[in-house]
Order: sequence, then C-alpha cells, then structure tokens
Amino acid sequence: MQDKEIALAIVEKKYNAVAYCLNERGRRLWAAVEAESCGRGGIALVCQATGLSNATIHKGLKELRNPVVPMDQRLRKSGGGRKRLVQKNAQILTILDSLVDPTARGDPESHLKWTSKSVRKLSKELCSKGFQVSFRTTASLLKELDYSLQSNKKTKEGRSHEDRDAQFRYINESISELQSRGQPTVSVDTKKKENIGEYKNNGREYAKKGKPIEVDSHDFPDKKLGKVVPYGIYDIGKNKGWVSVGISCDTAEFAVNAIRTWWYKMGKGVYSNTTTDLLITADCGGSNGYKVRLWKLELQKLSNENGLRIHVRHFPPGTSKWNKIEHRLFSYVSKNWRGKPLISKEAVVNLISNTTTETGLTVIAVLDENEYEKGKEVSDEEIAALNIKGDVFHPEWNYTISPQIV
Repeated sequence: MQDKEIALAIVEKKYNAVAYCLNERGRRLWAAVEAESCGRGGIALVCQATGLSNATIHKGLKELRNPVVPMDQRLRKSGGGRKRLVQKNAQILTILDSLVDPTARGDPESHLKWTSKSVRKLSKELCSKGFQVSFRTTASLLKELDYSLQSNKKTKEGRSHEDRDAQFRYINESISELQSRGQPTVSVDTKKKENIGEYKNNGREYAKKGKPIEVDSHDFPDKKLGKVVPYGIYDIGKNKGWVSVGISCDTAEFAVNAIRTWWYKMGKGVYSNTTTDLLITADCGGSNGYKVRLWKLELQKLSNENGLRIHVRHFPPGTSKWNKIEHRLFSYVSKNWRGKPLISKEAVVNLISNTTTETGLTVIAVLDENEYEKGKEVSDEEIAALNIKGDVFHPEWNYTISPQIV
C-alpha cells in the first residue's frame, strides 16, 4: 500500500510538471507511455494520479501502437466536438429576439415588456421554453443578434417651435452685430443645485489603490450646511466666466444680482467707457424665463444703475442645451470637480475659480450670501412702467430694456 502511494505521488508530480505545455494529444500519449512503464495496473494508477479517463489512456496506447496520424494534423476529426446550440436548434435566435423586444417581434402582452431584460432572466425564459442554455451562452447569442448593452440617450427635444431655427439665426446675428461694435455679449444660466457636505460626486479621480475618498452612503441634505445655487455668466467674446454661488433661492432677483456683480467686478473693467449696450442670451424658463415678471423688473433696475441698454434673447422652449454657457463653462466646471465631494461653500468657490481650459477660459467665482425671497409678486403698474421694447421678430423672446428717464 505504501509503495502504491509513493508511485501515485511520483506520477502526479511528473504530470503536473509538464501538463501546462501539453495539448490534448500530448496528454494522452504521455499518460499512455507512463501507464506502460508502470506495468500491470499502470492504467488505473495513471488515471488516479492525473485525473484523465480510462478511455483517454486506452486511446493513447492505441495511437502508440499504431502511429498512423502525423503530429502536424488536426487533433480531432473534422466536425468533432460539441455542436453549437444554434446548429442543433436554429429557432433559438428567433425566440431570443422576440424575448428581447416583445412589443415589436413577439407578444405585446408579454410580461417581459415590463421587466429588466438581463441575460439571466432571458436565459431562464429560454429554459422555460425547452432550451438548456446558460446565461453566458445567452450573452453570446445576443451578440450574434447584434444586441449590446445600451443606456438611454438624451436626444429628443420635444415638440419644436416652428421658428426654432429662425430664432437661432436671430440670436447669432444679434451677437455678431454687438460684438462688431465692441459691446459685451453674455450667456447666462443657473447650474443645478449642489448639496454641501461629504456626498458622492460623479466622476473618478486618481488616488492610491484601495484608498478612495469615503463619503456618506445617503444623499439627504445636511440642514446645517444646506445647498448652493451656482449662477453663471459667460462672456462669449472674451471667453471668461463668472459664477455667483448663492446660498438662498434661485430667483430672478438672485439671477440679476449675479449679472450686476459680474458687471461691476469683471465686465466693466474689460470693456471701454463708451460701452452703451449689453446683450444677454438666456433660456426661456427658470429664474431668467421670458415670462418671469421679476426678471424684467430687476433688469430695469440694473439698466437704470449702469445706464446700459440691455438686449435679451431667449432660446426657444426645449433648446436650453444650445445656450453657450452649458458647453463652454458649466461642462468644464463639472469636469474640474469630478470625484471631489463638495465639503463646504468655500470648496465650491475654489473649485469653480480654478477651472481653466487649453483655449484660455478663466473663471471667477464668489459667494453670494444674500437671502432672496421666493414668490415675490410684480404688479401690473410696475410692468407698465418698464422702459421695455419688444423686437419685431418674436417680441416675447427678444426685447430691449433701456434706462428709465427720471
């Protein structure tokens, strides 16, 4: 018994030493040679030591005694091996296709219409229809059908206004006309509100392996730290940005105060003393929407203060992504603070202020600690007193507010 255990250990050690470099034929020929060298009981011994089957070793012995197949030929006969599932049952691709898209190709009442179509669920559904298929095979079949994992893509803008393109051209012509006269043209908008605290921020940043920044597992706002509202002004001609980081509400009063601060802290110093006009491009909704009365009233106050004629051009409904501030300022701010928790208001200001691009973008950010009241109402009398004039083309979207004559 002890001699058998020693023999087993020797054969196992020898096999493990060469197995990694042997192909299918090499393994059975090596096993056959070893079995012959062991004499009586050699086949059983090699089977036990290597895990190879009795039939495999017998096939190797047969090849040793009748070496008629040259070593450079294929290991198996043509067509050898397990048949592919689609060869055994070609219907499986059609059935799988109908399961993935039941409304278009299968039963519109199928429960799969309302479930997540993971490969495991699809595999289970195929098994219920009589196919023996694993989730890995299902994934391979989906690839054959030209399916891949896809996420939703934001491309639909909803119902387009009939003058959508005409308004775009009007905005571009207005910008070109004022820039040719050396007048400031800016794009404005509010970035989404951000929770202050140790919260997860989308994106990734380099750190030591296994040492990610740890943040809270929930995103419930901290009542003490609160949220911030970044309102941006992007100077289209100068490629410079300004962001007022508010701690209160996103109101028209806050929006216009951000523009006011930009003008006195940045814009006025960039443009000459002969500046007479300011053009603002804005979305059609939100705190700077074309229907917001307080927006127009606050712009009138600003016009009275700085003596500028303020031209406003609103983008049509559903086209806010075309506003230049979105892809020339806010997108780079988001890249700059990706993967960094916004732990304080000061951190937000610093991260925005340090946003730059290779094309020369520079940004200044300040904290606006004023409290702005929500729901302020503007009377008909105040609207009637505005020195506002609508353009001939869509006066609701395009208008000019001039200083009031006292």
